[in-house]
Amino acid sequence: MRINVEPSEKHAILHLSGEFDTYYCHLLEEEISGVQKAGVNNVVLNLRMVKFINSTALGAIIKASKSLAGQGGKLLIARPSAFCRDIIEKVGLDRVVRVFDTDEEAVESFRGSDEPAPTGGEGGFEEDKSSVLFTLVDKERLSHFIPAQKADNPVHDHAWGWTGVGQMAALDDSGLRFTWNGGKTDLSPFDMGQMLSVGTRLRVKFRLPLLQRGYCEAEVEVALLEERADGVKVGTTFARVDEETRSAVGQYAKDMAVLKKELRRATDD
Repeated sequence: MRINVEPSEKHAILHLSGEFDTYYCHLLEEEISGVQKAGVNNVVLNLRMVKFINSTALGAIIKASKSLAGQGGKLLIARPSAFCRDIIEKVGLDRVVRVFDTDEEAVESFRGSDEPAPTGGEGGFEEDKSSVLFTLVDKERLSHFIPAQKADNPVHDHAWGWTGVGQMAALDDSGLRFTWNGGKTDLSPFDMGQMLSVGTRLRVKFRLPLLQRGYCEAEVEVALLEERADGVKVGTTFARVDEETRSAVGQYAKDMAVLKKELRRATDD
C-alpha cells in the first residue's frame, strides 16, 4: 500500500492505494504522527484506491481517530471503494468515523460542523449483509417445495442445481444465521418455514468479508426457524466443515469481536 499526503494549512488528505492490511498499519500511524507534528489535527482518508482492507487496518483507523480527537481534531473517510464501504458499514465503523462521498464534502465538514456520526444502521457488528447461497441436501424434499418448473436457478450455472440466496445476519464458529425472502419461488413464509424446518440439512456457501478468499463451503443443520412477514430467519449449526473453513470462520469471529470492542471503547470515549 502507498500513502500520498495532500497537505494544507488546516487539514491533510491522505490518499491510500493498494491493499491495506496488517503489514501496512505502521505507515498510517507514521503519516498521522507526521501531520500532527506539523500542527494539523484534521485528516481525511481517501480510500478510493484501496482494494482490500482487513480487521487490523480498521483497528488502525480507529486508533488514528482517537489520536486526532485527543488533540482536538478529527479523522474522516472520503470516497471509499465499494469493497471498503461495504466493510465499513458492515462492522459499524461509520458510527465512529464519518464517511463522505467526496474529499470536498469531508473538508467542508471541518468548518464548524458538529453533527454526530451516523449510527451505521441497526445492529452494527451484528448485521452482516453478505450473501448466503444454500440448497437442501435432500433433493427429494427440495423437489416437493421447488418443482422443476419453478426451479429457475438464481445463481448462474451453479453446480448444486436450484440455489437460494439469503442474506447473512450473523456468523461465528458454531454456525451462521441468515434471512431469506423466498426469491422467485412464490413460497409463502409458512411454506418457507416448512421447507427449512428445524433439523433440515443444507449445503451453504458464504464469504468472509475481512479475509481474502472466495466462498467458503459447509454443510449445516437448521437449529432455529423464525417466520416473518417477508420471509424467514434461519439459524444453523455447522454439521460438516473442513478445517480450513472452520479456522477461517474462527479468525473472522475473533476479528469481529476485537473490532466490536474497539468501537465500544471509541464511542464510550
